Amino acid sequence: MSYREKRTVRIIGERNIRLHLSNPSHRDSIVKIGKALSSPIRLEILSILRNNVRSLQEIASMLDIPLSSAALHIKTLEQAQMVVTESQPGIRGSMRVCTCSLQSFYLETFDSAIDSVNRTITMDMPIGNYYNCDITPTCGLADESGPIDTYDAIRSFYSPARTKAQLIWFHKGFIEYRFPNLNNQQLDLSELSFCLEICSEAPGYLENWPSDITLYINNKEIGTYCSPGDYGARRGKLTPPSWPNGSTQYGILKTVSVRENGSYLDGKLINPDVKLWDIAIDDQPFIAFRIAVKDDAKHVGGINLFGEKYGDHPQGIIMNLTYQ
Repeated sequence: MSYREKRTVRIIGERNIRLHLSNPSHRDSIVKIGKALSSPIRLEILSILRNNVRSLQEIASMLDIPLSSAALHIKTLEQAQMVVTESQPGIRGSMRVCTCSLQSFYLETFDSAIDSVNRTITMDMPIGNYYNCDITPTCGLADESGPIDTYDAIRSFYSPARTKAQLIWFHKGFIEYRFPNLNNQQLDLSELSFCLEICSEAPGYLENWPSDITLYINNKEIGTYCSPGDYGARRGKLTPPSWPNGSTQYGILKTVSVRENGSYLDGKLINPDVKLWDIAIDDQPFIAFRIAVKDDAKHVGGINLFGEKYGDHPQGIIMNLTYQ
């Protein structure tokens, strides 16, 4: 019986890597990824591992290179977080088994970009970069390594480490973001929208746990989305291994927008009384976006907000300004 038939495979979630060239904290990762992708042999190793688990010895044999060279190439790919290795029992002792952990790689050159075809200005806001909050436990923040500070500690929402948050949750209250006002007044704005991945917040997770999540733009109440539940029956596509099973794993991607004839949720009119001119977009240098669970909501079921490295979608909160 081969070692593949004997071994127990540890499941490793594939990662979407998304980096910004303008973010100083991303530059070390960009350099490591650039180095990893600069070698044809390492590209071939990624191809070999894309749908298969291989031992170091197998990789060396398939590429007809020394075992020591294969080990160096694997080390470079590990440093770029494109490959993971683990020890498995073999015929003669243990052996290193390699798996490709990369699903996709995005490199954005600017924080915002003008799409000349769709006439849209886009900005992706990391969820840890909120401007203000007033929340009630249960609550917390987590980055790729796990919780920031401690569970249910409101103080953690004021920690300098909050900017690294990839998952934020709270029972009720609000969290508010301020996007730089990128509106081009020389063009005719037709829609302002925000896209985010969210779900309810339950103990552990409960897929039937409704929560009324109210969304505001520039202090104007746009409408309320009733989240059906808190999802955790499967792993989130991006959720890191450090985050435990039995907890919230992913959310649903929702888009709220304001147009000339009213406000929309996922393209459906929800509030005809708040239109583009009502939010006074040119009155201040920022655009405020608030996410809240009201004290008097029918369903006070909390909220989970996902960043680019948790959940199912590799993004923070995306703002789009679309022109005619």
